Amino acid sequence: MRTRPLPFFSGGSRLDADLHLPDDGGPGAPYPVVVVASGFQGLKVIHPERFARALTPLGYAVLAFDYRGFGQSEGERGRLAPQDWAEDVRAAVDRVAAVKELDADRIALVGWGLGGGVVVTEAAEDPRVRAVACLNGIADGTRSTHNMHDEESWNRLIERIAADRGRRAENGRSEITSPWDIVRLDLDGQTDTYVGDELYKAPGFGSGVSLESADMLLRFSPERVVGWIAPRPILIIHGDQNELHRPEEAQSLFDHANEPKQLVFLEGYGHTEFMFDDHPTFKRMVATLDEFLANALRPQPPVVG
Repeated sequence: MRTRPLPFFSGGSRLDADLHLPDDGGPGAPYPVVVVASGFQGLKVIHPERFARALTPLGYAVLAFDYRGFGQSEGERGRLAPQDWAEDVRAAVDRVAAVKELDADRIALVGWGLGGGVVVTEAAEDPRVRAVACLNGIADGTRSTHNMHDEESWNRLIERIAADRGRRAENGRSEITSPWDIVRLDLDGQTDTYVGDELYKAPGFGSGVSLESADMLLRFSPERVVGWIAPRPILIIHGDQNELHRPEEAQSLFDHANEPKQLVFLEGYGHTEFMFDDHPTFKRMVATLDEFLANALRPQPPVVG
């Protein structure tokens, strides 16, 4: 895999990004390109780079980036708004479409976790995107977040969000809180363990987020727009034991989507415990993704006449 910086601007902020290319010396160019969107906390060094390591040997170029306000990207620290992130993905598409080594007619989006909903939202209004894959994603922010909580912690979060609306309207600032006050991990033991053991290795992971971010998340509903992606294809892959983003998220997204669409449940697996480069389930997911992308990103025949 060859890697070089490919920063770009979104919403006036310079976003840190890397372009990963197949290590074939260049004869495969212009390459089909996959923009990979991270999940909650928005860091390229976690799963986006993992997908780059898996997909570049298969002939794809992969763009991995930090969302605005996270990692090495500019932007307001602590603001985690999926609506903003969809604009970041759109700007990423703008950037890769202008790189001559990449095929602007063969662009796909892959989103992990919250990023799965983000790529659905971006692709719904961007016809340049040829294919979309949502992996362990969400279909509705209110439902998926509510399902992470017990009633006591959910009601407390709703009360804090309501109070924060008035505070930021008056003072222009939102309260910063732990990200795990919003995305509650401790009710999903497998994910909680994986996050503690693996994801905190990434610098900056677990940084505080604003209550305005929670407000924006609850207003985020990719299922409302997923039907607009057709006739372009969508692939939805989800762990059938996922206790963080429950399987109903995948099923609802699939039900709201139009053909062509594909739903694959990973039997016996949850949200993220299999996310290691050499894990058989991760490899199986990549194989499914490769088959989907290969079909969706076939070069278009030249127009005659």
